[in-house]
Formats: sequence, structure tokens, C-alpha cells
Amino acid sequence: MKKQNLLALLLLLSFMPFSEAFSQKTPLEIPLYGGKIPNDVPGPDEETASNEGGRLRYSKIRKPTLSVYLPPKEKATGTAVLICPGGGYSIVAAGHEGHDVAKKFNEQGIAAFVLKYRLPDTKTSSRPDIAPLQDAQQAMLIIRERAKEWQVNPEKVGIMGFSAGGHLASTAGTHFQESYVPNATQTNLRPNFMLLLYPVISSDKTFAHQGSFDKLLGKDATADKLIEFSNEKKVTAQTPPTFLVHASDDKAVPVKNSIVFYEALLQHEVPAELHIYQNGGHGFGLNNATTSDAWFERALNWMKTNKF
Repeated sequence: MKKQNLLALLLLLSFMPFSEAFSQKTPLEIPLYGGKIPNDVPGPDEETASNEGGRLRYSKIRKPTLSVYLPPKEKATGTAVLICPGGGYSIVAAGHEGHDVAKKFNEQGIAAFVLKYRLPDTKTSSRPDIAPLQDAQQAMLIIRERAKEWQVNPEKVGIMGFSAGGHLASTAGTHFQESYVPNATQTNLRPNFMLLLYPVISSDKTFAHQGSFDKLLGKDATADKLIEFSNEKKVTAQTPPTFLVHASDDKAVPVKNSIVFYEALLQHEVPAELHIYQNGGHGFGLNNATTSDAWFERALNWMKTNKF
């Protein structure tokens, strides 16, 4: 670096608050399980990472992790969001549906946690159908148990999911009555709120994202098993308040997935808000390039309205 440029950078940093200058450091990535991974099938670690089009993706995940993004202490609001990236239960799109979103939350003083969850695979788990849910519950347990350390209010811990990650998030929000991981402390596994972006919700074959259900439950899944994970059918009055975003022209995961979930929430008088954009397709992450409207701002407004 030229001497003039170095001096200019140092001068700029001298006028920035210390926390702002150094808040965007590499997040802490921790193993999700300190000991044995539930239902683990021994075998080689074949996890791969790619960066296609600048978008980070993981596949063949055997050892799930949690990436911890904490805002500067003086900005911390106490709110936290567990983020489940999408990928059709075939990959984890950890970049534009994970780390990018976590950084955005940090700007608002919100702690964010990106979940790199196990994908359903008989090579890695004897119960591939519940492996992602186990990882989401374990992450929720860790966040609440370490809440004081991370300046998090355990009553303001939400879950967010994109696409198949939205199915995982909504499963965590509708199947929390049973703990699928060891929970000696009886820590509450119910998210306080949900943010669902173009989520996979329903197994109804007329509008389901069949690929996600095939990966999660197998192509020969029974009707009962499909209903068990068709989350609009699992909504109750205890389901967390939910904010949903979808695009009308989504050809991968039809918008009806969000609509039926929203209708189920209304039926059970659960606070809910649904934003449907005319265009945007699927997988747009933070930026729906077809509109000047920013769904992330709408989500923040909804969180404030509901005192999250």
C-alpha cells in the first residue's frame, strides 16, 4: 500500500468509533455438539464448499456448526435471530441466505447465528428426516443457554429460514413440543418469532416443492409422514408470531406455500404478516431486484411492532 493511502486509512479510522471500525470481524464458528452427534452414522467427512457466482454453498455436511455474529456491545438490543439458509435440503446456501443476512442484522444491534445444518442423508444419520430439526433445536438450546454471555434476551430469540431453510425454521416453530436433542436443563426450544422467506411449507403435491420433501423424507414417504412435516397442518395457537415474504412469480416454491401457512396462523389467531411481491422469482436473498421496496426493512418494522 502506498504511504499516502496508508495515512489516509489511518486518518479515517481515527475518526470512527472503535466498535464500528472493528465490528465486522470474522464470526466465531462453533461446533453444534460438544460430544456425540445424535444419530450419527460413522464415516468419512466428505463436506464440500463452493463459491459459485460468489455465493457460498456447503454440501455433504457431517459436522454441523453455528456461526456467531454479535453486534457491538453498545448497540446490542438483546434480540437474536437463528438463520437457516436454504438449498432444497441438498445444499446449504450459507452466503446470500446466511452470512450476508447476519451482518445486516448486526447493523441493527441484533445478534445473528447462521446454522450450517446436516442435510438428510443415510450416510451421516440414522434418522435423516429429523437431522436438520435436531440441529435447529440444538442451536436454539445453545443460544438460550449462552444468552447472558452473548447479551441476548432469551425471550427475544427468533428463527429465520429461506426456501427449504424456511421449512426447517417453520418445523422448529411447529414441532417444539418435543425435544429431539438431549435437553437436561429443559431449555425452552420454542422460537419467540419466525421470519420465513419464500419458504417450503406444504407437502400438498399440487404446489409442494417435491424435491425438498423427497430429500427429507424419501420418495416413498407415507401419507402420514408427509402430513407430519406439512407445517401448515401443524399450526396451533402456540405457534410463534410469523412474518412471511414471497414472490407471486416464484416457479420453484409456489407462493401458495406462504399463503396456506398465513391462513393457518389467522385461523389460530397467531399474529402474522404476509408480503407478496409481484415479481422476484425464487432465492433473491436480501435483494429483490424487481422492486425498490426492501423486505428487510418491513421485517424490522414488524419486529418493532411486536416488541421483538
